[in-house]
Amino acid sequence: MRRLRDVTLAVPLEPILHASPLRLKLLGLYTMIGHPLFYFVWEHLYPQPFEDAALRALMTACGIPLVLDSVALRPHSQRSARVFTTVLFIQLPLFFSWMYFMNGHNDVWIASLATVIVIYFHLTDWRVAAAGSLLGLGLAALLALPFTEAHSGGLPPPHAFVLAFAWMSGLLLGISGANLRRERIEHSLATIGIMAHELRTPLATTALIADALRMEAQRKSGEGPRPESLEKWAARLHQLTRSMNHHIDLQIANARLLQLSDHGDRISAAELVREAVAAYPYRSDKERECIRIEVHQDFEFRGSRSQFLRVIDNLLQNALRAMHATGSPLRPGGIRLEVGIRGKQGRIRVSDQGLGIAPEVLPHVLEPFYSTEAGTGHGLGLAFCRRVVESAGGVIEVRSPAGSGAIVSLTVPVAES
Repeated sequence: MRRLRDVTLAVPLEPILHASPLRLKLLGLYTMIGHPLFYFVWEHLYPQPFEDAALRALMTACGIPLVLDSVALRPHSQRSARVFTTVLFIQLPLFFSWMYFMNGHNDVWIASLATVIVIYFHLTDWRVAAAGSLLGLGLAALLALPFTEAHSGGLPPPHAFVLAFAWMSGLLLGISGANLRRERIEHSLATIGIMAHELRTPLATTALIADALRMEAQRKSGEGPRPESLEKWAARLHQLTRSMNHHIDLQIANARLLQLSDHGDRISAAELVREAVAAYPYRSDKERECIRIEVHQDFEFRGSRSQFLRVIDNLLQNALRAMHATGSPLRPGGIRLEVGIRGKQGRIRVSDQGLGIAPEVLPHVLEPFYSTEAGTGHGLGLAFCRRVVESAGGVIEVRSPAGSGAIVSLTVPVAES
């Protein structure tokens, strides 16, 4: 039962399967060419009882958003997902069901509708396709009711079996495809784990060298002045080891973006922030002194404690990177973590006095695979944060007032006593 819940509810929706700019543009072009072509076929070559030029023109126009750069070039954005889902629902289950009813359940349109149902499952998440195909069929039946009596008695039994077969086939193909993608992610994570293990081995050796340097420094301290350079090298090597291990863990967590499952831990926001700040592998005392925690009012919420620690960690990393990018010395209080309550919502806010975020970049920073660090960023950090916060029923918001750095606010429901 738990496995079924994880597969159906915990796994994030994929509104656009195999999302890419080329795929979106090709689907848009196919829509814009296909509807006029089939209008000509069913109106002139093989006339059907019902065809409508205006309706076909409207369906043709549905393909235009998919070829626009604002949608096609951001296939992983929420906006593109909403546009794609809406266009797909209107022109596949809704339109084809409407034409099926308006043409009196004839053979051409039962075949077309069954084919479209399978195609629908191939283009979008199987959960979206399962609900959308049933909703489209029911809505089209209601819309066609004033215009025809052909379907007043419901679907003809043979057609009902055909459509049920097409729906079940699409459902099984969709679920198997989702499981295959899940297994590939698991294999990729296993590979990442092996690589992480291989990296940790030389890191452990580095830590041993640091310990040896420190012991040598302590041994020689009895023979004369304490060799400060050895102490500094030992401290630097330990710091480097902690930092590398920390980033390995962080990237593994980020790579699990599509595998996050919900948890119901009861979390104290103030304790969470203090723990994340204390555990962060700072590169210098200046970085540690730069952080200031302000607890206006503590609150508890439900979520995954380990995942939320990674969220705060991600935000601290971004804030420190933004502070370093200014080129100015780090100042105490340059990064603030605030905890407070507004109504029934708790809020954790991370603000910095760094360079800020450009206005044209700001709408995209929460999208998967979008990175402001050309060539170096994986673009999953804030997307990971968003997924974790939303899994707890919350919202993440990023603002960047002109000349005032960046502010990231996590708002989550306060847990009941």
